[in-house]
Amino acid sequence: MKKKDETSVTSTRKAIVTLLKQHGPMDAVTLASKLSLTGMAVRLHLYELQKQQVVEYEEEARPMGRPAKIWRLTASANRWFANGYLQLSVDLLHSIRASFGEEGMERILEDHKLTQKKNYQEQLSDTINLKDRLHRLSTIRMNEGYFAEVQEQEDGSYLFVQKHCPIMEAAATCSGFCKNELELFQSVLGDHVVVERVEYLLSGGSRCAYRVAEI
Repeated sequence: MKKKDETSVTSTRKAIVTLLKQHGPMDAVTLASKLSLTGMAVRLHLYELQKQQVVEYEEEARPMGRPAKIWRLTASANRWFANGYLQLSVDLLHSIRASFGEEGMERILEDHKLTQKKNYQEQLSDTINLKDRLHRLSTIRMNEGYFAEVQEQEDGSYLFVQKHCPIMEAAATCSGFCKNELELFQSVLGDHVVVERVEYLLSGGSRCAYRVAEI
């Protein structure tokens, strides 16, 4: 029974962390409503996650009553999500650079980008407009662990958001991954659009976001 209870607790905390990753900061009451739990139960989990340095909060003034605690994830929360075989990837990058230099590293990354491009283009081949292509791309990236979504903007452009990067530590080791990601999105979305990175995890942001607009 104890093992079952521990599994349930872990599952609930994973659900809380996942909701904060997907939807951004929110208070305990909102989290409770999404999980069909009481606010008190969620708060107890949040305080335990805070002790583990997975979450933190800021107080937000409310018209009535005491300020509300708005909970958000810390950088340490990344360990709760897929890391793309983190240590192996980082070690391989160091080995490639040591053996083949920066030129060799660039050639390998370029080959990887071309493979991704071909794969993505095949999966996007039946889309008929930019909106459809972006939503299909978000599904592809979501399946790869990026927690991707598309947000339509008032000016007719789109925001392509990735709330988690499963290769973040590898990207920190080799900036070519991020450069290639931008180029990859531009190439598969087409020449009739402009893609601009406007938020960046490695610059301290809470997500990577690209503004996509037709030209």
